[in-house]
Amino acid sequence: MIAVVDLGIGNLANVRKALGGVVTSDPSELRKADKIVLPGVGNFGAVMRKLEPLRYVILDSIESGKPFLGICLGMQLLFEWSEESEGEGLRVLRGGVIRMRRGGVPHIGWNQVHLVRNCPLFNGVRTGSYFYFVHSYHADPKDHEVVVGLTDYEGYLFPSVIWKDNVFAVQFHPEKSSRNGLRIMENFRRL
Repeated sequence: MIAVVDLGIGNLANVRKALGGVVTSDPSELRKADKIVLPGVGNFGAVMRKLEPLRYVILDSIESGKPFLGICLGMQLLFEWSEESEGEGLRVLRGGVIRMRRGGVPHIGWNQVHLVRNCPLFNGVRTGSYFYFVHSYHADPKDHEVVVGLTDYEGYLFPSVIWKDNVFAVQFHPEKSSRNGLRIMENFRRL
């Protein structure tokens, strides 16, 4: 069973539709899940405060080896901090989240993801494929080994796909990214 974390924000219905599973904020449901997805939109600090009651359930699940997928803000929350607002992230990954330094902000629309290494989420998806983005901030990992994909937005290169062990994260919205996004969701479902 896949649990989609319900924080009352984000495109939960489309994420659930793409993956199956259950949308929940119940800690016991999250503990029973085989995989966890954390979608998110909004302000880093405000959403982290909503997530706080589930912090240790999520961290225990990740530590146990359950596949985890962070989407958009759900990716950013995996890091230690954000320039967007006060508050501590989940600290699963070292580094922070910074505001985009160039280009029109927010970055909204279709853009390419260029793979820098293989990742099971991208089985059957070519490097340079297009995905749908909506964000003003992006991950700035200390460990560059976790970066799987990069995106160039008006000459500004940023990490758009992260993978470390059982933790996968994407800055774009796969649930809004047509065939390529659905393939990524199916690949996660099959892990």
